[in-house]
Amino acid sequence: MTLFILAYLAGVLTILSPCILPVVPFILARANQSFHRSGLPMLLGLAFAFAAVASLAAVAGGWAVEANRFGRAAALVLLAAFGLGLIFPSLSARLAAPLVTTGSRLTTWAQDGRAGTLSSLVLGVATGLLWTPCAGPVLGLILSGAALSGPGPQASALLLAYGIGAATSLGAALLAGRQILGRLRPSLLWVERTRRLAGVAVVGSVVLLGLGLDTSLLQRLSAEQTAKLENTLLTKLAKPLGGWGQSAEAAVPDTLSGPLAALLDRQGWINSPPLRAEALRGKVVLVNFWTYSCINCLRALPHVKAWAETYKAQGLVVIGVHTPEFAFERDPDNVARAKAALGVSYPVVLDNDFRIWRAFGNSGWPGIHIVGADGRIRHQATGEGRYDQSEQAIRRLLAEANAPGAADGRQPVEGQGTQKEADWANLRSPETYLGHDKAERFASPGGLTRDAPREYQHPATQPGNFWSLSGNWTVGSEFAVPNAAGGGLRYRVHARDLHLVLVPGSPDRPVRFRIRIDGAAPGASHGADTDEQGFGTVRDGRLYQLVRQAGPVATRTVEIEFLDPGVRAYAFTFG
Repeated sequence: MTLFILAYLAGVLTILSPCILPVVPFILARANQSFHRSGLPMLLGLAFAFAAVASLAAVAGGWAVEANRFGRAAALVLLAAFGLGLIFPSLSARLAAPLVTTGSRLTTWAQDGRAGTLSSLVLGVATGLLWTPCAGPVLGLILSGAALSGPGPQASALLLAYGIGAATSLGAALLAGRQILGRLRPSLLWVERTRRLAGVAVVGSVVLLGLGLDTSLLQRLSAEQTAKLENTLLTKLAKPLGGWGQSAEAAVPDTLSGPLAALLDRQGWINSPPLRAEALRGKVVLVNFWTYSCINCLRALPHVKAWAETYKAQGLVVIGVHTPEFAFERDPDNVARAKAALGVSYPVVLDNDFRIWRAFGNSGWPGIHIVGADGRIRHQATGEGRYDQSEQAIRRLLAEANAPGAADGRQPVEGQGTQKEADWANLRSPETYLGHDKAERFASPGGLTRDAPREYQHPATQPGNFWSLSGNWTVGSEFAVPNAAGGGLRYRVHARDLHLVLVPGSPDRPVRFRIRIDGAAPGASHGADTDEQGFGTVRDGRLYQLVRQAGPVATRTVEIEFLDPGVRAYAFTFG
């Protein structure tokens, strides 16, 4: 019972968190309706939908997350229709816009005494599908316990208690809004303006959620006070919580101060149990922010692995924080496979919501942060290079911590394959994204067409560092996809190495490709993922090395022909 009370109170406290803000307009839009027939069913729908989705996400893996994308899309359409119906009720029939007409009908249905309860419940479920609260200490405890214990009624009941707690605080806000409206002088003009303002707020929230700004923007705002309150609850109720999921001690981050506390209430550790405070307190800790398809991260990795091995005996703790750049890098199975393939033996924790990233104030990939035995960040380095400075900081902080024995200086680190240091003297090509959100220097005639299939052609002449397409492609926000076999991709490059981030359309359908350099097979200049004839196969999502120039580095035209459709091409990087 204590754990249910704790979950409920943590849900109540979400009203203080910025993550609740996108939900508030949906709730307040019902302030002028009966609470029992409108507000209460909507809040219950929100709580039950959140509990169902969170339960699946905790125990069912990536397929549940993928399925919820469709539920979110449907909810966005439904709530957008509702908001537009509030703004344009008199224009819906005349404009004959399907979305506005649907919104107008939905609004009428929601105000109908016979159907108001059901419609409010439907809107509540839609809101619950969109609501993603900040994973504070208590929610982290519940989700970790659910993941460790497997599916069961207790996990779902705890998540429902959390959702009902959030619904309670939102219900209080809804009742307060009704009181304010009741005290204002009633007039048709005022009611009309209030309804329209509510519609604008609803549509604004839909846009915020649809663009993903609820996680990338709102979660950057401080929720420190909420976390402190939750930590107080955990501390006071810690003893009764042992025995379900992870222990109460492991879930209480206030046993460790500073940025390291952000590591303690996380689920998603790979090849390691969740780290506890005693594993980090008083230790020198190196935190490496990385993502497995980032060429800069890969080239820094040999140094981080060498430090972990060399200074382990003196007490250095190395932790990899995997913070993804692309959506496919969020999949825990993908990260686990990459970790094994790259030979990473130290603990890695998933940071899909960038929470640990923000706690450390990290600013790029790779990011090295070395925390002294006093719990403070004593050295930071962003990007490649300055490895000697980082190693000197490790040795100095270990000496301060009175670590036993001082390791001799290491031999120079030499990475292999994609982890080999770049040929900086000849690197003149910049990282190039293929999705239209960040695409630059596109050379095909007619430019890019966003999110729609189209026939492309390579230009007659192509400037250096420009890229082009041939065949039928669809260019999305993050990646470009050939819609038929034979789709071509060309880049005019000046660098020793050319890499391309590629993902097969389906894990069980590899995609074959062939590259040519200046119109010929690459021969000795083939990359680690191609042979001398230029052939290669995309089997999983990662960075592929297509070219490593064997002789003097010169400007070359590299063409990639995909022999099967469906591959997703994300970005060129160079070395």
